[in-house]
Amino acid sequence: MNKLEKGDQFDLEALRRQVSDIEVRGDTAQEKPSEPTEINPYARQIAEQFRDGPYSPAIIIGQLRLLEFLALFVIALIAHIFWPGDGSDSLLARAGMAAIASALTVVALQLADTYTIPALRAKLRLMPRILASWTIALVLTAGLSALVRGGTWAMFDAYIPWFVAGALFLVAERFLVAYGIRNWARNGIMERRAVIVGGGEPAKDLIRILEQQADNDIRICGIFDDRGEKRSPIMVAGYPKLGTVAELVEFVRLTRIDMLIIALPLSAEARIFDLLKKLWILPVDIRLAAHANRLRFRPRAYSHVGTVPMLDIFKKPIRDWDSVAKRGFDIFFAVIALSLLWPLMLVTAIAIKATSEGPVFFMQKRHGFNNEVINVFKFRSMYTNMGDPTGKAAVTKGDPRVTRVGRFIRKTSIDELPQLFNVLRGDLSLVGPRPHAVLAQARDRAFGDVVEGYFARHRVKPGVTGWAQINGWRGEVDNDEKIKFRTAYDLYYIENWSLWFDLKILFLTPIRLLNTENAY
Repeated sequence: MNKLEKGDQFDLEALRRQVSDIEVRGDTAQEKPSEPTEINPYARQIAEQFRDGPYSPAIIIGQLRLLEFLALFVIALIAHIFWPGDGSDSLLARAGMAAIASALTVVALQLADTYTIPALRAKLRLMPRILASWTIALVLTAGLSALVRGGTWAMFDAYIPWFVAGALFLVAERFLVAYGIRNWARNGIMERRAVIVGGGEPAKDLIRILEQQADNDIRICGIFDDRGEKRSPIMVAGYPKLGTVAELVEFVRLTRIDMLIIALPLSAEARIFDLLKKLWILPVDIRLAAHANRLRFRPRAYSHVGTVPMLDIFKKPIRDWDSVAKRGFDIFFAVIALSLLWPLMLVTAIAIKATSEGPVFFMQKRHGFNNEVINVFKFRSMYTNMGDPTGKAAVTKGDPRVTRVGRFIRKTSIDELPQLFNVLRGDLSLVGPRPHAVLAQARDRAFGDVVEGYFARHRVKPGVTGWAQINGWRGEVDNDEKIKFRTAYDLYYIENWSLWFDLKILFLTPIRLLNTENAY
C-alpha cells in the first residue's frame, strides 16, 4: 500500500474547517435544524434504553491510578509500623520513599500498557507486567534510599514485607477490577456506545470485525442511513436500521451516545461531506472507519476502536477529566461569587418586590447542552402581565414591558445573577455560549434558520458569560449578522477551550459589562 507522507492530517483539518465555515455562514441546506425530525416509535424505544450515560473509561482509569498510588503509599506506612527494621528509618523518611515508589509504580504500569480497558479486563495475562512494574519501582526506590544513606543497604530487609504486601494488593485489586469491569460491560454500565452511519456491506463488515474482538467494549445502538431498502437493508448483521440521518440528530439528543462511526469509503467524499454538515453539531466523536480503504495514511493519523483503524473527523469537546475540571471550576467560583454578591442580590430582590407586583424571580425555558430545554433563573425585569417566557419577542430600547428597576438591572446584567444557582445545579457553566430562549428570533426568523451551524453551540454546556459577550456581542439580536457573529465566537470558544481561557473570560466580564450600549 502507498502511504501518504504529507498532507493527510491537513486534508482532515481542511474538511473540518470547510464544514464549519459553510454552516456558520448560514448557507442554504435542505434540513432546518430549528425543526427537529420526529423519530419513529421503535427508534424512540431504543433511545430510552440508552438515556442514562455509562461510566467514562477515562474517568475510571484515572480513579484507578489514584487508588493504586494511595493504596501502595498506605501499605508502605503500615509495613513500617509493623516491620520497622533496625529503627533508623523515620516515619517521615519512609513516607517520602513510599510516595516515590508509589509514583514510580503508576508510571511503570502506564508504560507497561496496563491502564487500558482490555488490560483491566484481563485477569492473568498481564499479571507478570504488573508485578514486574512493582518490583522495578521498589528496587529503584531502595537503591535511591541506599544512595541517600551513603551506600548502605542495611534497611533493605525492611522493604521485603512492603514488597510482599504491595504485590498481594495489586494481584487482588486487579482481579477485583477485572471482575467489576466485565460485570459492568455486561450490564451496560461501562461501555462506549456507537451508532453506525451508512448501511449495506460496509456496515456489515465493520460490525463483524468489532464483534470478533475479544475485549470489545463497543455497544452498537443501531444504524442510520438515508438510502432505501434496496441499497441499505433494514437489518444489517443483526442490527436494525433505525431511520435517516436527519432522525439520527434527534436520536442522539434523546440518548447518550459516545461516537458516530461513518461506514463509507473515502472515495464517497461528497456523501461524507453532506453527512458531516448535518452531524457535526452533535456533542459526540465522529469517526470514519478506515478498515476497508486501500489508501493508507501514516499510523499517527489513525485512532483505533479495538483493532479497527479510524480517522477522527470531530471529537467531543470538553470530555472526561476536562469536564471534571470545568465542573470543579464552576462550583468553586460560583460559591465565591454568591458569597460576595448576596447583599447586592438581596437589595435587588427588595427593589423588585417594592416597585412592581409579582414574583422576584423569572424562569425562562432555554436551550441547554445537546439542545435540551432547561429552566434558567433571572431576576424579574418586566411587568408580570407583560412577561414573555418564550423569549420570542426580544426586548428593545425603551420597551414598555420593562419596569424601572428592570431597565437598570438589565443594563448592568444584575438580572443574570440568579443563574449562579443554575451553575450549582449543573444546568449551566460559568463560562460558555449564552443560552438563548427556545423561540428566540432575529427579524422573525429562528436563530437556527439564520445560521445552520447554530446548534453546534450546544455541544458544550451553556454559560452565564461567554467569549461572544465580552467581545461586544450581547443584547438585542435585531439582524442576521449579530447571531452569525455570536455563533462564530461561540464556536471559537468551543474549539479552543481551556481552564485558562475560562479564567480570562470570567475576569474580563465585569470590565466589559461597563459597555451597556446594546443592553436594554
